[in-house]
Amino acid sequence: MKRISLEVVLKPYSHESYEKQYCRIRRLLDEGRIKPVKASGTNGKSPALYQEYWLAEEKKDYKALREELQFQLVPLISVDYYLAHPDIYEKDREWVLMLNAYFRDRRELLKHKESVNERSFEIWNREKFLAREQGKKILKRCGIDLRRLNVYGTTEPLSYYSHTRTVPQNLLILENKDTFYSMRRHLLEGKKRIFGMPVETLIYGAGKGIWKSFQDFSLCVEPYMKAEENHIYYFGDLDYEGIGIYENLRELCRESREIVPFLPAYEEMLKKAGQARSLPDTKEQQNRNIKEVFFSYFTEEQERTMRKILESGKYIPQEILNIADFDIESEETKKDL
Repeated sequence: MKRISLEVVLKPYSHESYEKQYCRIRRLLDEGRIKPVKASGTNGKSPALYQEYWLAEEKKDYKALREELQFQLVPLISVDYYLAHPDIYEKDREWVLMLNAYFRDRRELLKHKESVNERSFEIWNREKFLAREQGKKILKRCGIDLRRLNVYGTTEPLSYYSHTRTVPQNLLILENKDTFYSMRRHLLEGKKRIFGMPVETLIYGAGKGIWKSFQDFSLCVEPYMKAEENHIYYFGDLDYEGIGIYENLRELCRESREIVPFLPAYEEMLKKAGQARSLPDTKEQQNRNIKEVFFSYFTEEQERTMRKILESGKYIPQEILNIADFDIESEETKKDL
């Protein structure tokens, strides 16, 4: 209820006599359209009126909207939520009717899978309505699962550099852009090994972006990269987030291929970290909920060293290594040679 003064209530009738004004106020009170604020006191006239009133908002008649919901929407759209909240339906109505028209007149288009933005424009003439605006909320209120719209999500194209297309080959996923560029430059200079290990293809992971990109791996890379004989390695920052990115990626791909840490690079990171004056502090709000998978690839001594660094609130960035380091053969690769 809205609080207003007697003066505001009577403003349209200021030309009338006080007697008529009083009658008007009494009528409003009898109809329940206003209620006196007794604490405001009276106006000192006879008969007296209170100085302020609560203005009752008029109850809206949603009969027509309820009938529309019950009799004009296709059965695919659940109307339960909107029947219980007709005020919200009034706001959403434009978008609900567009969805209704699509199901009624163009449902055959759902046979073809489309991207989220394409389907969004097809239904609502707004390409971002589903992804960034209220599209998902409208679907939920209509009881429609997004999968019913037969859409697929899109990811950023996978960035990679292949030095050769031979099979089998070693593919190396890199968390950060600087390391990707440096290692690519190393290979472009005619080098074939990185820390003593042959590397034929470099993939830029873009941090957590690699999770979505790798879901479309088989669709967005050339056939030689998908060969089952290939080996895939991962190299990222030695911090909770970098380890978490690897472990989640490994879990996503566990049924199709094995992805292992690029041990020679991590080994060299630890060596250089031991010679550094100091290491940077771990970024705040990192998810520290990592598993034991990553550490299982390392020796007990290496694991102790890494855990000590992390537990002290420090981390080792990939960028501790640079192009001058890539020709170094690690102990790990020396064993293999």
